Amino acid sequence: MSIYDLKGARVSPMEQARTLYYKAEAYGHIANMGLRVGPLTMLGHLRSKPWLKVLLDCGTLFDMSTKGREGLYRQASAMALSRVVKAITETLEGVFTRPEYTVMHEDLVPPEIIYAMGLNPWMAELLGIMGPLIRSDFAERYIDVSENAGTPPDICSLPKATMGLALKGEMPRPAAILTSNMPCDGGMSCYTVLERELNVPTFRLDVPYNFYDERSTKYFADELFRAVKWLEANTPGRMDWDRLKEICDERNRSVEYQMELWDLIREKPAPLAGEALYLGHMIFMVAMPGRPACTEYMKTMVDMAKRIRAEGGALHNERFRAALWNPPTLVYPELIAWAEQRYGVVTLMDMISYNRHPYIDTKSPQTIMEGLSRIIMQGPMARHTRGPQTNFFTDLFDLYERFNLDMIWMAGHMGCKNTMALNGMFREKCRERGIPLLIIQYDLSDTRVVSPAEIRKQAEGFMETVIKAEPSK
Repeated sequence: MSIYDLKGARVSPMEQARTLYYKAEAYGHIANMGLRVGPLTMLGHLRSKPWLKVLLDCGTLFDMSTKGREGLYRQASAMALSRVVKAITETLEGVFTRPEYTVMHEDLVPPEIIYAMGLNPWMAELLGIMGPLIRSDFAERYIDVSENAGTPPDICSLPKATMGLALKGEMPRPAAILTSNMPCDGGMSCYTVLERELNVPTFRLDVPYNFYDERSTKYFADELFRAVKWLEANTPGRMDWDRLKEICDERNRSVEYQMELWDLIREKPAPLAGEALYLGHMIFMVAMPGRPACTEYMKTMVDMAKRIRAEGGALHNERFRAALWNPPTLVYPELIAWAEQRYGVVTLMDMISYNRHPYIDTKSPQTIMEGLSRIIMQGPMARHTRGPQTNFFTDLFDLYERFNLDMIWMAGHMGCKNTMALNGMFREKCRERGIPLLIIQYDLSDTRVVSPAEIRKQAEGFMETVIKAEPSK
């Protein structure tokens, strides 16, 4: 049996039909994109961009997130994947049909300003994130291209994959690039290569090192105003402040539903977990926020969580509750579903999802820019690994208490120097608090460093020797 195989749950014909419906719906979104882009044009993109075939293989994602699950939890997972596929195809459609209006942006620079200017956002790291979730070795050929071009082999594999896509000539060329000095040295330096290879104008936002005080907020708001002027000078976009207000109001509505969802998953057993939480957040609250589709997604997940709660929870055999700190294991996303099946572990929160999304005061352009400043400067991952070590640990121990967790799983990505440097202190602090801690040694995007089988073996060893948990029957 393949390490990727999960035990199939006994599901009714109706449950099977619902899963197939959402799977067909997702393929329908892909077909619609192909028709709108144009069949011949789409064929050309498939030939020149091999990653596109992988990205559109949504069946793999559906199998990962539904196999082994049952009832409304299975339905919620399938529904979440269909919405994610739709959002990605809509973004790709804009990239392919409106390249002169496309602005490539760094993953921690939200696209609200880009939307409000009538431009099409394209998150540079999206391919390096979604590709390994679908095919675990997706990024490796691009990592090799990047390293062969002189990139140090010990930096994070996500920017290496992103650079490799550009170096191979497979990255869609935008009209401009909007980036920042986050989240790390590797991520920041990646954009030097993108700027050179794509040969487009680039604007770099300067995030202050100390980013929690009002002085920093005012400074960075000025940076955003400066970025607007630069975009107006280098793209066809023009700022519509009324439109930006609408987008930020929509984002506030999404946050309201997300806060309600977080309150719901505090309950035992949790009414939702896994991909419906972390993947939905990654797409709708980090990559593409501020759209009605984002609010609708969060509202739908709240409604599904309430229905699942009435059924007795997402996992009928919930035994343990965990947070997966650091970005999720891209090369082995099945870890979450496997842990549910094997030990009754529900994964409720991760570093990317546990983002402080303060409400944006939309009464004036100044207050809007200050609100966006806080969101960008205090973005996930960046705020945890910049500044003093308290930035890393405060959120983590807060969510441990908030969600009534039993353990912390740390996805110890070897290419992340910032978090690797904290592991010794991490162990000490967890030992002082009596918190069981698993640090998974692996690489975010490269299975040649640590294979998915070895990741699973580390989790098995922790659960059976530290937690003393017997595998579920």
